[in-house]
Amino acid sequence: MASLWVLVVSLILLAVAARAAPAPETEKSPTLAKKPLAGAVVLLAFEPGKAPSLEKWDNKAWEVSPDGYAVARNGNLCTVDKLADMHLHVEFNIPPGEGGKRAKGGGNSGVYLMDRYEIQILDSYGQPATANGCGAVYRRIAPKVNASLPAGEWQTFDITFHAPRFDAAGKKVKAARVTVLHNGVKVHDDVEVVPTGQASNKPELPENPLRLQDHGCPVKFRNIWYTKPKD
Repeated sequence: MASLWVLVVSLILLAVAARAAPAPETEKSPTLAKKPLAGAVVLLAFEPGKAPSLEKWDNKAWEVSPDGYAVARNGNLCTVDKLADMHLHVEFNIPPGEGGKRAKGGGNSGVYLMDRYEIQILDSYGQPATANGCGAVYRRIAPKVNASLPAGEWQTFDITFHAPRFDAAGKKVKAARVTVLHNGVKVHDDVEVVPTGQASNKPELPENPLRLQDHGCPVKFRNIWYTKPKD
C-alpha cells in the first residue's frame, strides 16, 4: 500500500511541475533588430514608437505604424534609387491567420532584388523546403533548409547580392549571384540566379530598384538597410 501512495504522490507532483513549467519561448533570429553598419544606406528605419519614413520609396500609400514598421498594401514598393551589388538586411512579419490557421493569402510577399530576382516570403513554418516556400529563389531554387519561424514572429533576411555583369556591347558576361541567410541560417550560398516570377520575361540590367511585393497579404516590414560589398 505504501508503494501505491508513493506512486500517487509522485504522479501528482509531476502534474503540478508540468503545469508550473513556463512555455518555451519561440526561437528568435540572431540578426533581429540589427543596427545598420557604418556607411549603411537606411531604406526603412526602425525606431520603436516612431512610424518609419517612406521618403526613399516610390509608393507613399503603404501604411506606416508608430510601432516602427510599414505594411504591404496599395501596390508594390520600389526604391527611388537604382541599386546593384549589396549586403541587404530586411525584417518582416507574416500576420497569423485566425484560429491558428495559415496566414491569409499564405502570407505571400517577396523581396525582389533589382526588381528581377525574388526571394520568396510565405507562411512556410513546419513545411518542407520547396522552390515556392519562404526563403526560396522563387520557383527557381529551394532553400537548403526551411528556416521559417511561425507567423506573427519577426524574421530576417540577410542577403549578399552581386548584380549581373555586362560587356561594352551590353551582352551579359556574368550571371547575378546571391547568398541568403534566413533567420541566421544560410539557405543559399552564392548561387547564380535569373529573373523570377513576374519578372521572368524582363531583361536583366546592370542596376535597378529594389522592390517589396504587395501580394494581397498585409506583411509587415521594418529595419531595411544595405551596405556595398568591398569585393
